[in-house]
Amino acid sequence: MKIKVGLLFGGKSVEHEVSVITAIQAMNSFDKGKYDIVPIYISRQGDFYCGPDIGKIEAYRDIKALMARSVRVLPMGENGRMKLLRQPPKKFGDNVYAVIDVAFPAVHGTNVEDGALQGYLQTIGVPYVGCDVLSSALGMDKYAMKAVLKDNGLPVLPCVRFDVKRWSRKREELIEELEDALRYPIIIKPVNLGSSVGIKIAHDRDGLAEAVDYAFNYASVVIAENAIVNLREINCSVLGDYETAEASECEEPINTDEILSYDDKYGGGDGKKGGGKGMSGLKRLLPAPISPELREQVRSLAIKTFKALGCNGVSRIDFLLDTQENKLWVNEINTIPGSLSFYLWEPLGVKYTELLDRMVSLALKREREAADISYSFDTNILANFGGGIKGGKV
Repeated sequence: MKIKVGLLFGGKSVEHEVSVITAIQAMNSFDKGKYDIVPIYISRQGDFYCGPDIGKIEAYRDIKALMARSVRVLPMGENGRMKLLRQPPKKFGDNVYAVIDVAFPAVHGTNVEDGALQGYLQTIGVPYVGCDVLSSALGMDKYAMKAVLKDNGLPVLPCVRFDVKRWSRKREELIEELEDALRYPIIIKPVNLGSSVGIKIAHDRDGLAEAVDYAFNYASVVIAENAIVNLREINCSVLGDYETAEASECEEPINTDEILSYDDKYGGGDGKKGGGKGMSGLKRLLPAPISPELREQVRSLAIKTFKALGCNGVSRIDFLLDTQENKLWVNEINTIPGSLSFYLWEPLGVKYTELLDRMVSLALKREREAADISYSFDTNILANFGGGIKGGKV
């Protein structure tokens, strides 16, 4: 019997469109002899949709029309599986659109990749692919990630974290604090976004204020850190779980500006859209032209980062290489990377179909292990309460 996989994508995120590309790439690469794929589109309003056109990339040219001819569903957990119930229900006939064995989030960004969707799936008791709630949240919050990695002895750049309220009330004081703690150029990043959204580099005080204002268009909390001038970016993916993990080939993305921009990643770097290729269409050097020693250092640090954050499935770890100081820094982790980083595994002989199969296997392994844990404690505490609990102590 085939395993029925619910492929979840979209959501209330600035990376909504990128998620659609990642999901449809994956859907077309699953082993159809082993899996039945049910694409589940999450609208920007948080509604779930299924239908014959949900898995077609061309249908997303008019999302409003796509939703109008699709079926809105409500996910419900039952006996370790997920039922997709038609909403609103039909007066007659079966209202179960599909029953899912395992959920596969192919989502990016806040409200979906950050543990929110994973928490929902875990609450309703559905096995799901990828990082759990905590590792997803840590991976999305750049400041929390740095704290955990630093505590595990991994190299991260120092940073200053602050929120929009403090910026609006004490702007000049905060600028002085940043200038005391860091040196120009300073890079400003939203604390919980990916795909280079909201990021700018400042070379002086005026540029710093402009960069912070820009970042607060996309998040209420940002971080500031030293921008590396003589920079090369090196990325590496990791596949596995807390027991065993392996690293992919390394890549060096090519950027057209001081930082790798959203357009570099998804639009080809020339202002044109990337033709639905997602991160796989990024201009890159693969393998990265680095020494064998540096390659192994990157791959080793990638695995250590993956395990320190408690990740599962496939993630991509991005590194900053300071060529002047000859120092390597962990920049960030993408717990659900664009295109699931399949292109980083192909040079090592791991085809996309195999990568997806191994990710599902890891999810089912985690579910089997969770089944051995007791989530109830035999107690009679409620028997002590009578007709009311007013004034009662717990």
